[in-house]
Amino acid sequence: MRPNGAGRDVEVAENGGGFGSVDGAYLTWEELSVTVSGGKNGPKSILQDLTGYARPGELLAIMGPSGCGKSTLLDALAGRLASNTRQTGDVLINGRKQQLTYGTSAYLTQEDVLTCTLTVREAVYYSAMLQLPNAMSRAEKMDRAEKTIREMGLQDSVNTRIGGYGNKSLSGGQKKRVSICIELLTRPKLLYLDEPTSGLDSAASFYVMSQIVKLARQYEMTVLASIHQPSSEVFALFHNLCLLSLGRMIYFGPSNVSNQFFATNGFPTPELQNPADHFLRTINNDFDQVYSCNKYFLFPDIEQGLPGKLTTEQVTNVLVGAYKSSDTCKEIQRTIAEIMTQERGVIERKGSQASFITQCMVLTQRSFVNMYRDKGYYWLRFFVYIALAIGIGTLFYDIGSGYESIHSRGSMLMYVASFLTIMAIGGFPSFVEEMKVFARERLNGHYGAGPFVIANTLSSAPFLFFISLIPGGIIYYLVGLQRGNKQFVYFLSILVTCMMLVESLMMVVATMVPNYLMGLTTGAGIQGIMMLSGGFFQLPNDLPNFLWRYPLYYISFHKYAYQGLYKNEFEGLKFPSSPSEGAPLIDGATILKNIWQVETGYSKWINVVILLAMVPTYRILFFFTIKIAERIKPVVRVFMSDSPHSDEETGKQ
Repeated sequence: MRPNGAGRDVEVAENGGGFGSVDGAYLTWEELSVTVSGGKNGPKSILQDLTGYARPGELLAIMGPSGCGKSTLLDALAGRLASNTRQTGDVLINGRKQQLTYGTSAYLTQEDVLTCTLTVREAVYYSAMLQLPNAMSRAEKMDRAEKTIREMGLQDSVNTRIGGYGNKSLSGGQKKRVSICIELLTRPKLLYLDEPTSGLDSAASFYVMSQIVKLARQYEMTVLASIHQPSSEVFALFHNLCLLSLGRMIYFGPSNVSNQFFATNGFPTPELQNPADHFLRTINNDFDQVYSCNKYFLFPDIEQGLPGKLTTEQVTNVLVGAYKSSDTCKEIQRTIAEIMTQERGVIERKGSQASFITQCMVLTQRSFVNMYRDKGYYWLRFFVYIALAIGIGTLFYDIGSGYESIHSRGSMLMYVASFLTIMAIGGFPSFVEEMKVFARERLNGHYGAGPFVIANTLSSAPFLFFISLIPGGIIYYLVGLQRGNKQFVYFLSILVTCMMLVESLMMVVATMVPNYLMGLTTGAGIQGIMMLSGGFFQLPNDLPNFLWRYPLYYISFHKYAYQGLYKNEFEGLKFPSSPSEGAPLIDGATILKNIWQVETGYSKWINVVILLAMVPTYRILFFFTIKIAERIKPVVRVFMSDSPHSDEETGKQ
C-alpha cells in the first residue's frame, strides 16, 4: 500500500524529522455527507455518502461539472467548511481521528492572492521567515526558500515583481507556482489544491501539475486537487480519480480504469477524445442531452420518443448505481479496510511557527515594503493632500485677527480635522488587497491576527506622520495660525492621530465589507455621521439629546479633534467683539465658551490623550472583527471527525 517515495531519504535528511512523520498521511473518508442550512426550502444537500481515500506520494483528482461539490469535498476533507454547514461521516488520518497541527497540511486556493509589490524571492522568503520555526537559522530559512523556488522552476524570475493591478509582471502560471512555493515551505504531509490549473493554458497546466506530482513523490505528500477540465496530458498524471455529479459519486478509483468503467456501462470514450471532456459531458446535468445505448451524441437528438433514449439525469443514475455494484467500489472498500488495520503513528509536529516577536517584525517589514512600493497606498494620497493643503492655504491665506477671522478659523480647522482626514478612504482598495493576503495566510495558519494588527499599525505610522507633516505645515503657515512651536506640534499631533483613527476605521470596514464600492460607501457614511455629531454643523448645546448627543457626540473623534484645535488656536489670542470699528476685544476663552461652546474645564492636551486612547481602541476593534470573521469561516480547523462539523458534535451546536 505504501508508495515508493523517491525523495524519502532527501526529506529525512533535510527536515531531520521536521514537520510530520516520514510515513506520510493516509487520508480516508466514509459515508461523508455535507448539507448547508438556509433558504426557503430548508437544508440543502451538497455531498451525499461519499467514500474514498488518498495516499502519500499520489495525486487524487476530484472532477465534475460546475456545482457538483468539488470544492465542498476539498473543504470538508481539509476541515475548512463554513459555519452554516453540517458534516456527517468519518474522516480519518492513518486510520484514526486526530488533530492536524501546524505545518502538516497546506491549502492552495483557486485565486492567487499574493502581495503584488514583492518580488518572487521576497514573497517566498518572507513566508519562510513567518512559517518556519525559530530553531532554524536565517540562513537555513533562506536556503529552504531558494530550494523551493528552484523546485517550482522559478529561479529565472526571482527578482521579478509578482505584479497585479496596474503592475503586471508574472504570468498566471508563474503566480500559481509562487503560491505553491509558499505552501510547500513547511513540507506538508497533506496538500489540498483548489483548481490549481484555473486560468492557465494547457502547457502551463501540465508543467504545474507535473511538478506537483514530482514533489508529491519526492516528499511523500498526499495531494488532493479539485480540477474542472484537465487536458489529456494532465489527466494522465492522476493516480486516482474522484468523479462527482450533483454531490454523488460517479466513480472513484485509478484514473486509468475510468475509461473502462464508462465503456462497460455503455458510454465509451470516442477515439482521439480527451477522457475528461467525455466524462464531464456525459454527467453534466445543466444541459438537456439525449443518449442512445452504447453511443454518445454531441448534440440533443431532435427525434423524440425513440426507444433506448436516456436523459442526462437518467445516465447519471445509471452510472451511480453501476459504480456502487462494481468491482472498483469493492476494491476501494478493501483498500480503506487495509489502511485502517495497518499500524501507523500519529502525525506529529516536531517544529513550530516563528515566534510572536519574529512574526511581528517580519510582517512589519513586509508591510512597510508593500506600502512604500504601492503607489496607491500612500503616495497618491500624499500628492492629493499637498494639493488640498495648498488650496486651503491660499483660500484662507493670512487669515488675520479680525472679527471675521473667528468663524474662518473655526471653519478651516473643522475642514482639516474632517475632510482632510476623510481622504484616508482613498487607500481602501489597498486595504482590501492586504486583507485578502492576510485571510489566505491566516486560513493556512502562517500567523495569527495579533501580529498582523500590530505590524499593520507599526508599518503605517511613519507614512501617516509623513503625509501629515508636510501638508500640515503648508496649511499652518500659509493660513497664519497662532505662531509658536508648541502650537504647531499640537496641531500636527491632532492631524496625525485623526489620520490613524480614520485608517483604523477603514481597516475595520475592510474586514466586514470586503468590497470596494460597498466599503467606500460604508466608510464615508460612518465618518459623515461622526462629523454631523462632532459639534460644528450643529453646536453641542443644540444637538438633540437622543442619539446625536448621547452617545454619538461623545464617541465621535471629531468632537475631541475640533475642541482640541479650537483651544490650541484661540487660547492666548484676542479678537474684536463685533465687526464695527473700535469694538472692544474679547479673549479666546470667551470665544471658546460662547461661540464654539467648547468644554474649557480641562487642558487641550486631554483631547490629544483621548484621541490617542481611541487609536488602540479602534485597533482592538479591528482585531475582534477579524476574530468574528474567523468564527464564520473557520481558520485552519484541521480536523477531522473531531471538528465541530463532525457527526458527533454537530447536534450540539
